[in-house]
Amino acid sequence: MDIKISFPGGQRVDAQYGPVTIPTNQDGSAPAPFALFLASIGTCAGIYVLSFCNQRGLNTAGLEITQRMITDPLSHMIRKIQLEIKLPAGFPEKYRDAVIRAADQCAVKKHMAQPPEFSITTTAA
Repeated sequence: MDIKISFPGGQRVDAQYGPVTIPTNQDGSAPAPFALFLASIGTCAGIYVLSFCNQRGLNTAGLEITQRMITDPLSHMIRKIQLEIKLPAGFPEKYRDAVIRAADQCAVKKHMAQPPEFSITTTAA
C-alpha cells in the first residue's frame, strides 16, 4: 500500500490515498497532519463501535465519542488518550462492556501499541 505525498503550494501538503486526496495545511484551511493523526484514533474506534451497534440493530442516534488528550507538562507530548463513548438513551446495559471491547479493536491504537519501524530514504528525480 502506497500513499503519495505532494506539495501543491503554500503550507499545503496532500496525501493521495487511492482515489482520495487528503489535504493538510498549517494555516488552518485544512487539518494539520497531527490533527489528522489524532482524529484517526477516535474515528477508527468509532468505526468499530458503529459496526458493533449496526450488527445488533442498536439505536445509534446520539452515539458519539469524545477523545481527550492528556499532555505531559514538561515534554508537551501526549501521554494519555481517553475515549469516552456516549451511548444513546436506552442502550442495553448488557452491551456496555462489549462496546468498549469493540472500540479497543481499533487498528490505529494497535499500531501505536506495537509501532512499526520507520525508514526514510531519498531518490533522485
